[in-house]
Amino acid sequence: MPDPTPATVPDAADPLLAELLELALTAARRAGALLRDGRPDDLGVAATKSSPIDVVTEMDIAAEKLITGFLAEHRPDDGLLGEEGAATEGSTGIRWVIDPLDGTVNYLYGLPTWSVSVAAERDGRTLVGVVEAPMRGETTRAVLGGGAFLNDRPVRCRPAPPLDQALVSTGFNYVTPVRAHQADVAQRLIPRLRDIRRSGSAAIDLADVAAGRLDGFYERGLRPWDWAAGTLIAREAGALTGGRPGRPESEELTVVAGPGVFEPLQELLEEFGAWHD
Repeated sequence: MPDPTPATVPDAADPLLAELLELALTAARRAGALLRDGRPDDLGVAATKSSPIDVVTEMDIAAEKLITGFLAEHRPDDGLLGEEGAATEGSTGIRWVIDPLDGTVNYLYGLPTWSVSVAAERDGRTLVGVVEAPMRGETTRAVLGGGAFLNDRPVRCRPAPPLDQALVSTGFNYVTPVRAHQADVAQRLIPRLRDIRRSGSAAIDLADVAAGRLDGFYERGLRPWDWAAGTLIAREAGALTGGRPGRPESEELTVVAGPGVFEPLQELLEEFGAWHD
C-alpha cells in the first residue's frame, strides 16, 4: 500500500528536511568519490559475513567511517545504523541508515554497478533518501512528500504494463540453501514476465524502478540499509512498496513496483513461496 497518506506527509520545504537532504547528499557524494577514486589495485577481502562469499572490503569500512564521521560532526545527537557496524541510539528522534557500499562483490571485481545509500528516518519513517551511483554519474534522491529526482530531473515510475511484459529485477542471498530456493522462484517466475535482471545492487535497482528503467523489483533477505533510501525514492516516484501481502517491506521479502505490476507480482511471489525455504 502507498505510504504515507497525504494527510500525514510533512512539508517538503521544512528546514529540517532540507538540512537532512543536504547532509545525505554530501555524505553520499564524498563516500562515492572515495570509493571511485581510492580503490586500490590490490583490493582484497577484509572479512566475511553470512557466508564465505558474503564479503566486506577495506573500502566498505572506510566509506562507512567517512559517512558516520561526517554525520556525527554535523548532527552528533542523531542515531546511526550502518551495514558495517555503526549502531547508536541518538536522542533527537532522527536515525541515519547507511549502506556505505551496496554491491560489494561488483566493486571487488571492478564492475561498475555499485552505490552508496544514505537515508534519514524519524520514528521508523524515512524522511530523506539518497542513492549515489558514481560509475553512472547519477544521484537519485527524494524527500518525503517532495517527489523523486535523478540528477535534479524529476522522475516517475513506468506506466504499468501487463505482467507478462514487465521487466523485473531481483537479487540472491549469499547463504547456499536460500540461494537455491531463490533460483527456483526465479525459474518459475520468468515465464510470467518479460524477463528478470540481476544487477548486484538493490539500491540501484530501487532507484531504477523510480526512474522507469525497471517495472519492478523483489528480493528476500534485504536489511534496512538496503531498502531505506531506495524505497522512499521509489514511492515518491509513484511506485508501491511492501513485503508479503498486507505487510511492509522487511528482511522476509521486499517488493517494489509500479501500480498495476505490484499486486500481481506480489501475489505470484506469495504463491511461489519467495519468502521461505
